[in-house]
Amino acid sequence: MAKPRLISFKICPFVQRSVILLKEKNIDFDIAYIDLSEPPEWFLTLSPTGKVPVLEVEGKVLFESAIINEYLDEVNPPSLHPDDPLEKAQNRAWMEFTSPLYMAFFKLMMSKTKEAGAEVILEANKQLDTLDKIKIQTPWFNGEKFSMVDISVAPLFVRLAFLKKHFGLDLLDGRTNLQAWSDKLLARETVINSVVEGFEDILMMRIKGAESFLVK
Repeated sequence: MAKPRLISFKICPFVQRSVILLKEKNIDFDIAYIDLSEPPEWFLTLSPTGKVPVLEVEGKVLFESAIINEYLDEVNPPSLHPDDPLEKAQNRAWMEFTSPLYMAFFKLMMSKTKEAGAEVILEANKQLDTLDKIKIQTPWFNGEKFSMVDISVAPLFVRLAFLKKHFGLDLLDGRTNLQAWSDKLLARETVINSVVEGFEDILMMRIKGAESFLVK
């Protein structure tokens, strides 16, 4: 397979999923970061939607992060999905379930008032409660085998740890299953090395630039 190239911006959680996957499989790849506020013309020509992430491979373009990761997993065996079709489908369903939590984090960063932030937290708590109840195997989502579900949620735990560290906002408080899962993922080398240098500083600048209630 030709050397793939990811294109995204530096704090995108969805490209972080792909980076973790590529590192787990020891695949050589390139990555390019763009400024989403002023995307270059070459990127707008390349991306059908004008959105990130985008994967360039063998002269072709893939978009939508879930599709990118499914492709990368399929062409770089062994798969990080379960072998059983039903279990694989269940895993994919839970991966889809976690996606709105990333939008919740973004909305929380952008919320200008405590009231608006509280609404976001209320909805996120419902999903986190559900996830905590079903996450009963250890150490990973499926037990001993690290999988695509673990990768799908890792960038979320990175961001939740950021909220706790910098703002004292602990959305995993009392959720022992999720906290144990987060601890394992945040200690994994591929997750540690999946963010850019200065990631927390860039994220903080984004929050301050949005005049979020978090920094008031």
